[in-house]
Amino acid sequence: MDIKTIADQAVYSDEKMKKVALFSTERVASDLYCLEPGQKQKVHAHGGEDKIYCVLDGAGTVVIGDEEKAISAGQIVIAPAGVPHGLVNGESRMQVLVFMAPNAHFEGGHGHGHDHGHKHGPDCNH
Repeated sequence: MDIKTIADQAVYSDEKMKKVALFSTERVASDLYCLEPGQKQKVHAHGGEDKIYCVLDGAGTVVIGDEEKAISAGQIVIAPAGVPHGLVNGESRMQVLVFMAPNAHFEGGHGHGHDHGHKHGPDCNH
């Protein structure tokens, strides 16, 4: 059994949002996004995967489709497959637990790839 303590997994960078892979199977992927103030995840879309954002700490803005709304610790939102989505952090550190299913990035348990039919730019952090 692989139990992880989320606080021990957090990694931040002054350069860009950090994505820490927590678990990855053929059916689901789970990551921890760690954002410093003002950092963002560029808006992008996944053709065949739903994504759930669950804010653990901090507050910012979530973009899903044509909507942009404030989101903060304790809130959760889903970005359906094919719908553009992204995050913009606010004024303090932000931690977001992310789930994607089905996991089109599964590579034998070695994490995520980047060339699976997604619409995103070169700076995409998924």
